[in-house]
Amino acid sequence: MLRLLDRFRRRRTALTRPLPPAALAERYEGFKELLDSNSELLALLTEVDAMLAGEAVFGMAWVRSRASRIAFHGTRVVHGLNRLSGGRYAALAGVMADLKDRIRTVAEARRAEACPQLVLPYCAVTREMVDWVGAKNAHLGELGRLPGLRVPPGFAVTTAGYERFLAQGGLEAVIRRAAVDLDPDDPASARRMSETVQHAFLRAALPPDLERAIQDACAALPGDGPLALRSSAIGEDGELSYAGQYLTALNVPRADAAQAYRRVLASLFTPRAITYRLHQGISAADLAMSVGVLGMVDARASGVAYSRHPTDPACDAVLVNAVWGLGVLAVDGAAAPDEYLAARGAGHALLAVRPGAKPVLLAPGPRGRLDELPVAPELAHAPCLDESRVCEVAAAAMALEAHFGAPQDMEWALDRAGQLFILQSRPLRAVHARAPQTPPPGAEVLLAGGAPACPGLGSGPVCHVASADDAAALPRGAVLVTRHSSPKYVAALPRAAAVVAEAGSVTGHMAALAREFCVPAVFGLPGALAALAPGRTVTVDGAGGRVYAGAVDSPAPPGRPARRGMAGTPVHAALARLAALAVPLRLTDPAAPDFGPEGCRTVHDVTRYAHERCYEEMFRLGELTLEHTGAARRLEAPLPLDLYVIDLGAGLRDVAPGQASVRPEQVASTPLAALLEGMTHPLLAGREPRPVNLGGFFAVLSRQMLEPPAEPGGRFGGRSYALVSDAYLNFSSRVGYHYSVLDAWCGPRVDENYVTFGFKGGAADDLRRQRRTRAIALILERLGFRVERTGDRVQARLRKYDSQAVRHALEQLGRLLVYTRQMDMLMVDEAMVERTARAFLEGRYGLDGPPGP
Repeated sequence: MLRLLDRFRRRRTALTRPLPPAALAERYEGFKELLDSNSELLALLTEVDAMLAGEAVFGMAWVRSRASRIAFHGTRVVHGLNRLSGGRYAALAGVMADLKDRIRTVAEARRAEACPQLVLPYCAVTREMVDWVGAKNAHLGELGRLPGLRVPPGFAVTTAGYERFLAQGGLEAVIRRAAVDLDPDDPASARRMSETVQHAFLRAALPPDLERAIQDACAALPGDGPLALRSSAIGEDGELSYAGQYLTALNVPRADAAQAYRRVLASLFTPRAITYRLHQGISAADLAMSVGVLGMVDARASGVAYSRHPTDPACDAVLVNAVWGLGVLAVDGAAAPDEYLAARGAGHALLAVRPGAKPVLLAPGPRGRLDELPVAPELAHAPCLDESRVCEVAAAAMALEAHFGAPQDMEWALDRAGQLFILQSRPLRAVHARAPQTPPPGAEVLLAGGAPACPGLGSGPVCHVASADDAAALPRGAVLVTRHSSPKYVAALPRAAAVVAEAGSVTGHMAALAREFCVPAVFGLPGALAALAPGRTVTVDGAGGRVYAGAVDSPAPPGRPARRGMAGTPVHAALARLAALAVPLRLTDPAAPDFGPEGCRTVHDVTRYAHERCYEEMFRLGELTLEHTGAARRLEAPLPLDLYVIDLGAGLRDVAPGQASVRPEQVASTPLAALLEGMTHPLLAGREPRPVNLGGFFAVLSRQMLEPPAEPGGRFGGRSYALVSDAYLNFSSRVGYHYSVLDAWCGPRVDENYVTFGFKGGAADDLRRQRRTRAIALILERLGFRVERTGDRVQARLRKYDSQAVRHALEQLGRLLVYTRQMDMLMVDEAMVERTARAFLEGRYGLDGPPGP
């Protein structure tokens, strides 16, 4: 570091004048551009790596979208570095351009591999056909070959049919034109696009060969009964659920199958489906719809089964919901289904039964109608299933989990003859929930006893919602309160603080969407509309099933589900080729001779090199612009790292020109001051958690001696930087094998305030590093952060809190950074995860000492 500073100081003597303010602003914008895309890129690389190692269904649309985003953000990182440096890294731009071309080749490799058939019977459908038939149809094709499971007879209309329909009707141009004005912050733009595209779809004629293929396939199905047409869009029921976003057409006469098929295709462009894709980052270029055509099951009872509880990981049971008749009322949240818990183990013994109120049922009617019929009074509150049927459904759910290698969300129906049919199976979107806790002291409980649909804590003003238009207009940060949960309210989820429904099921579509968007949700709270007046501030406890008066401070954020992948298929091989160009990291030592553009073989190498050089460029920028921003200065404070501060404007006070170091009292940056307050907390001085035994210590030491660090910057330490303004902080720290990045804004406007925090690495073996990661994630969750964890990487965020809450979060993060420095050597068993987290939250930073303040 001293040599680096000396070199920069010598260069400065040759300067004739500092950079003008306009040039400084341009270079600072390049730095922000680099940091933003670097964060996005690291998250993408982690996602690809995790998907590569797993077992879930995904297609080339997923691979293409990640390839496009990786190429974009890699190019943007290099562009930002060149803006920051004044164009000193042209060679790196050339390396990235070559990688971008190679990534494009991988992404486009299978575009020409269109399905050779317009329809495929389920007996011919395999998992590898996911790009031709979608995940839903691919799963049903798999299920039809599993012993002991029954699916309705049927076939898939492949994506070739969709592409043929678009080409004949000139619909691709219609979609492109309609998407020009699409704005994620303007719900009306989604409605306008929907009206234009759906009108064009419903007017366009089906190609004659496609209509004939559908009619012939319908004629080949056994019997002459009605059909069910189910969407199976590319991407649906894979990484994202699209729960309830597309049309399912039930009780369709066979003569009307072709026209119903066209309506299912048009459902790609309902306002809520457009909004869902917009907020999930799905490009219209990657849309394609396959449709499943199945024999209609005239159900005596039907419902949903989760092979694991979606919000209670401690519950070792299969969750089964059931209603009389067709299951639409259950999944759409319009009825209160029966709830059964069955053991996951052999025999699947019935553990609990909670009958629901089912005054009506949905049944097939004449001429393709669906009729809502009254349920006999003696059956309205009676269980739909006896113990043997519950066990049968639970056994099917467990068989699907075993086959697909992940917990499953299964739709089922029991026909009039007592036969169990599987209608759908997809990966279960569970969340890591904390155990329900008692209400915080002094909290006024307004409603209690609801069903936790998505854990977490959300506060805001109440807004009653009764329609999709109401949902689209929901104010940001409001608590959505409605009579029935419904997937048509998806447009509100990106802005909602929480969701409360008088009726609904944790196995319904809305619950799945709430878990996807990580929005705390409680269903089954009768009287909520009357009890929660519009505009009143309330807090929703998604784990406890309660609603409190006012804003209640209690940590209860949800976690996102782990993503899984699809090994052994051509699509997986394509992902592996993409990963080879993007994920590996060769450049681990900045002092190595090949640490330069010529040593970059992957996008990770490029961004690693750019990230390292950008801080040197910020030092250079400080030297060039001393009169405008001040140089990088070492912070003189009792910290376990060397911290250099770069002032971007009003971040330091009372600093003399040329001053090489600053003291904590000269820090004017609100977020950095809060972070330092935590890092220098008196109870942390000289106190690190003691190793539990020598085994953990020697495991760490042996790894340090035998392996290179996972993050560069020195074996036992490195430079750390804080870029600050009065309200902004970007803190980057590499200490030994540990790497953390913190980005925060702390100002007077609540909507602008945020904290994002990333942590990765460790010096111990994989198991100990992952235990420490779980402990850190647990601490962050209990501090109110929303957390994603993958392997030894933690990403956490906290948004839209007032400045006092943000300062408190930053102060706690400061304590956490010091507390966790040597934690990996402690992680000798699973019990240490909870023990170390609890000790931190209680202020016992030595694990055994008395609690601190």
